[in-house]
Amino acid sequence: MRWDATRPVPWKRLWIEWAMIGAIVAFVAYFISHNHKVGSYVGIVLAGLIYVAFGAVLAKFGYARKTLRQLRAEAAAAPPRQVGRTASTTPGRPKPAPTKRTSSGPSNRPQKRKR
Repeated sequence: MRWDATRPVPWKRLWIEWAMIGAIVAFVAYFISHNHKVGSYVGIVLAGLIYVAFGAVLAKFGYARKTLRQLRAEAAAAPPRQVGRTASTTPGRPKPAPTKRTSSGPSNRPQKRKR
């Protein structure tokens, strides 16, 4: 698709996603890895700004991820899946005969005779 300046950018969604990801990364960095350097958290903020800017550019090109509400609506509208169905085989093609490498037994090597 081409750049279209009239396409809306979901700013609120981008900022909320960045805030959630940034909070999780900051939590892991502070409490789990015991990273107390301020530079790491400045990096998280800068990475978030890049994330939002990149998301805005993609939105102007027409990329829009589906929301959870849209995914749930599509799943509800889809026909129900059959549980426990067997593997589908082509109806006109029979199963090939077993070979030395694909025997139906537990082992395809014959037992050695004891002397």
